[in-house]
Amino acid sequence: MTVVTTHPPGEPTWVDLMTSDPDGARAFYGGLFDWTFDIGTPETFGYTMCFKGGHRVAGMGQKPPDMPMPTCWNVYLGTADVDATCEAIRQGGGTIVQPPMDIMEEGRMAFATDPTGAAFGLWQPRKHGGTQLVDEPGSFAWCELNTRDLPGAQAFLCELFGYEAREVPIPVTKYVTLHLAGHDEPIGGILQMNEHWDGVPPHWMAYFATDSTDAACARVTALGGKVCVPAFDTPYGRIAVVEDPQGGTFSLIQALPPA
Repeated sequence: MTVVTTHPPGEPTWVDLMTSDPDGARAFYGGLFDWTFDIGTPETFGYTMCFKGGHRVAGMGQKPPDMPMPTCWNVYLGTADVDATCEAIRQGGGTIVQPPMDIMEEGRMAFATDPTGAAFGLWQPRKHGGTQLVDEPGSFAWCELNTRDLPGAQAFLCELFGYEAREVPIPVTKYVTLHLAGHDEPIGGILQMNEHWDGVPPHWMAYFATDSTDAACARVTALGGKVCVPAFDTPYGRIAVVEDPQGGTFSLIQALPPA
C-alpha cells in the first residue's frame, strides 16, 4: 500500500470533483471505488472528503449553479507559496482565475489557466497535506495535461516548477513526461491533442487506479456512467476514459504487474 505523508512542491497534490449533484456523485464513486465520505459543515458548503481504506484520496464540492463550467475533475499542483506561484503564472502568460485564498486552517489555494487554456489548481498545504493514498485501486494514480500546444505548455510548466520534460514515444500523438529536478520517476505528463480530440477543450486528466479496467468499466455503466473510450492496452497499463452520471470525465488505469 502506497501511503503518502507529504508532497513536494510541483507534485500533483490533490484532486477534487466539482459536481452538479454531490449526492449522486457519492453514490456513483462509492459504488465504483468503495469510497467512504466525510461531508463537510455548512461553513465548507458541504465539501466532502473521500476516503479509501481510511486514507484521504480526493474531494467533492457542489458546483455553484451559476458557474459556467461543466462537472469536472480538478488537479492541484503543490506549491510552498501560492502567492509567489500565482505571480510567476502571470509573468509566464497564464491567467489567475481564483486568486489565492485561505481554506480555514487546511491550506491556501488558487486556480489558474496556463497559456494554452487548461485550468489547474494550486495547493499550499497546512493541516491538509493532500492525497494520502496513491497508485492503489480506488486512488489517484496519474495525471496529464491534454493541450493543443505541447511545446508552449511544456515551456510554461517547466519554467513554473522547474520540471524536466522527457519525450515518450506513444501511438497517435506526441507525449512528454514531467519530472521533478533530480528525480527519474515522472509526476505527470503532457499530451498533444490532435484531430482525435476534436471539440475537446484543453484540460488536465486525472487517472484512478483499478485492479481491472474492464471490470471497472462494467461498473461505471451499471452505476449510470458512460464509457467514452473503451479499455485499451498501453506499455504502461490498461486504460479507459469514462464519465460519471453528472458528466465528470476521468480515466482508469490497471497498472502492469512488476517485471
